[in-house]
Amino acid sequence: MDVWEDLDDVTTFPGRHSRAKNEQRELVPTLTIINHPIMSRIGEVADLPALKGAGEVGLSRVSPDFAPPGQSGGFPLKDPFISRQPVYLRAARGTVTIEGNDLATELWINGHPMTGSRSFRTEALFEGVTLQLGERVVLLLHLREASAPQPQKLGMCGESDAINRVRGAIERIAERDVPVLIRGETGTGKELVARAIFALSSRAKRPFVTVNLGALPPNLAVSELFGAVKGSFTGAVHGRQGYFRAAHGGVLFLDEIGEADAEIQVMLLRALESGEIQPLGQHTPLRVDVRLIAATDADLAERVAAGTFKEPLLHRLAGYEIHLPPLHRRRDDIARLIRLFAEEELSKTNELHHMSGWDPRKPAWLPADLCTRLTRYRWPGNVRQLRNVVRQLVIDSRGLETMVVSDKLRRMLADDTAENGAGQDAQALRLPSEIDESQLVAALKANRWEPKATADALRINRTAVYALIARCESVRTAMDLTAEEIRTSWKNHGGDQQAMVDDLCVSERGLRRRLKQMKLI
Repeated sequence: MDVWEDLDDVTTFPGRHSRAKNEQRELVPTLTIINHPIMSRIGEVADLPALKGAGEVGLSRVSPDFAPPGQSGGFPLKDPFISRQPVYLRAARGTVTIEGNDLATELWINGHPMTGSRSFRTEALFEGVTLQLGERVVLLLHLREASAPQPQKLGMCGESDAINRVRGAIERIAERDVPVLIRGETGTGKELVARAIFALSSRAKRPFVTVNLGALPPNLAVSELFGAVKGSFTGAVHGRQGYFRAAHGGVLFLDEIGEADAEIQVMLLRALESGEIQPLGQHTPLRVDVRLIAATDADLAERVAAGTFKEPLLHRLAGYEIHLPPLHRRRDDIARLIRLFAEEELSKTNELHHMSGWDPRKPAWLPADLCTRLTRYRWPGNVRQLRNVVRQLVIDSRGLETMVVSDKLRRMLADDTAENGAGQDAQALRLPSEIDESQLVAALKANRWEPKATADALRINRTAVYALIARCESVRTAMDLTAEEIRTSWKNHGGDQQAMVDDLCVSERGLRRRLKQMKLI
C-alpha cells in the first residue's frame, strides 16, 4: 500500500483549492533551497520520490542533486561547511522521519536545534518544514506536484504549485471574452493577475484602465465611472468621459468591487447585461465594448446574505473566478520573492555584488536563521508586506556585508512564532540593543566563544550574536587570526585544540576550520 495514499484528495486540507479528480496529480516530497551562499541557487528543487514509499534519502554536501523546477540534472549543495556525512530522511506509515547520529553539521528544524529524531506527517509537509544546515544553507521540505506542466511566467515570480495553478487559470481564460472575478487577500497580487489576463487576450493592444472603487468618493463615483455631460451637477464645468468610455475596446479593472455602493452596483449590472452605460445628465445610453475584470478581498457571499451586495451582480461578475493563494500557502516561493525584491533594491544603488559570489571568510549576506524566520512567518499582508520588509532590510544594510535586522522586525517575527505555537524560545527573545559589549564578552567567555551557546545564554538569536561580534572591537573570530598566531599557539599547546581555544579566544568550530585550511589537521 502507498503510504502517501491520503494525499490523493487534496481538498481535505484547509486552504487547498478543490480540483476535479482527472486534474489531480501525484504529490511528491521535495526539498527546495531557500537559502544558499550562492544566492542564484535559491529556488532549486530536489524531488524525493523514494519518500513516497518506505525508502530513505541521505542529505549532505554531496547529495541529492538540486535543479531549477522543470529542468533535469543539477548539482548537490556543495557548501564546504556542510558535512559529507548525511542526515537521513526516512518514510514509513505516512510520515517522514529525520534522523542523524553524531551530526558533523549542526541542524535546526523549524528554527530549533535537532536532538534525536523528528517525525512529520502529511499535514506538516503541506505547511513546509525548514531544515537549516550549518550557518548558510536552509531547505524547505514540502510536497510538490510531480511532472506538473510549466506555464508561462506571465510577469509573476514563483514556482510553487499554487502560483502555477493561477498561471494555468489565466492561460485558460485570457482569450475567452467573459468577466473575471479575482479573489484573494490583500497584497496577493490581484492587479498583477488582471494585467496578465489582459496581456494574453485579443484586447492587449487596447486600453487597460484600473479603478479602485474603495478610493472613489461616493458623490463622484457615478460620473467617474460612467461619465457626465457639462452642467449635469454642481461644479461640472466640463464633460467627463468616464472610465468605461476610456476603456472602450479594452479592459476595465475594478479593484475592491465589494466596496461599491448600491447605486453603482445597479449601474454596473446594467452595463454587464446590456453593454450600455448612462452618463450622468445624458438621456440616451451609450454602447461600450469593455471586458470587466473585478477583484476583492471581501467575502461577497457574506455581503449578499447581509443585503449589502446584489446577488445578480455577483453572478454577472463571476463569469470565471480565480482564487489567489495567501503567501503562507506558497512558502517555497518566499525565498524566491526575497531574492527578486532584494535584487530590485540593490540594482538601484549598484550594489548587486552583495548577492553574487561567496567569500567563506565573511558571514552570509542573508543570514540563515533570518531566512528561516521569514519563511515561517505567516505574512498577513502577503507579497506586498514581504516586498516592504525586504526593502527595509536592504536599506538598513546598505554598504554592509550582512543584513542588519531592526528590533521592530525581530519583534514581529518573534511574536508571530510565539503566536503560532513554534515553541517557547521566541517568547524569551531579547533585543540585541539591550546587550552591551561587556555582557557580550562575558557570555562568549562563559560559553567558550561558541556563538550558538552564547545566543542561548543571552536569549537572542545566533545572527544577532554575529552582528554584535562584528561591532565589538575587543572580540575576534578565527578568520581574524593571522597564520603566525595560529602556528605559534599550535606549537605552544602541542596541537591541543581545547587549549588553543582558551588561548586564542575563538570558537572551536571556527578554529578547526582555520586549522583545516592551513593543513594542520
